[in-house]
Amino acid sequence: MEQLIKVVIVEDEPPAANRLEKMLLKARSNIEVLAKLESVKEAVTFFESAPDIDLCFMDIQLADGISFEIFSQVDVEAPIIFTTAYDDYSLQAFKVNSIDYLLKPIDQLDLEKSLKKFGKFSGKLKAIDQDKIDSLLEVLQKKNYKEQFLIKSGQSLSIIQTGQIAYFYSEDGYVQLVTNENKKHLIEYSLEQLSEIVDPQYFFRINRKYILQMPAIEKINSYFNSRLKLNLSPAAKEDVIVSRERVSDFKKWLDR
Repeated sequence: MEQLIKVVIVEDEPPAANRLEKMLLKARSNIEVLAKLESVKEAVTFFESAPDIDLCFMDIQLADGISFEIFSQVDVEAPIIFTTAYDDYSLQAFKVNSIDYLLKPIDQLDLEKSLKKFGKFSGKLKAIDQDKIDSLLEVLQKKNYKEQFLIKSGQSLSIIQTGQIAYFYSEDGYVQLVTNENKKHLIEYSLEQLSEIVDPQYFFRINRKYILQMPAIEKINSYFNSRLKLNLSPAAKEDVIVSRERVSDFKKWLDR
């Protein structure tokens, strides 16, 4: 009988976490996902209980901060496989024993390779190396965020600068870019990917459907269940609500 592999997923997007869980169970019948954690705070609380786990999949960018903040608050005694939308070849330097990474959207074959790597070194891996984490964080902090988007309309192409964007929103599985002039364009990015390639100084993801820039906010109203309701310009065709778990960080983002 194969030894059980106990896994934890740290991912702030439930659909992405559920997809990864299904991919893991497809890859290995002996994997058990013990927990799916959505924030730095939740992960710190979980790891403080010193759970006996074999492997952790961890998104780099979480709703309440960078996942590396977890390691400064609590020891994680398990190898980490990071998941990230950062398409940066310099990250290859960190594909060593105790650190691996998978680019989003995660491919089943790449996941298989990471699990084989884990199996090869299992039992020999040390806990996460803080020096490597510090170096990786330095690489990511030097990242140049996306400054413009190439838009295809029929047979023509145009460029939209990020400063021209009011917000992005997801609908029926597609993502629309909405300009300050209320022009809408379909783009080939998920909101999850956009969260990591647009500058968080200017863009904020308020819920699972919207990423916006501050100038797009016309009015902020209190809403039930400790949430906030926004009036946007250009106006959205539905109520735009800041999810409860993001209200605190949203206020900090506004009050810089």
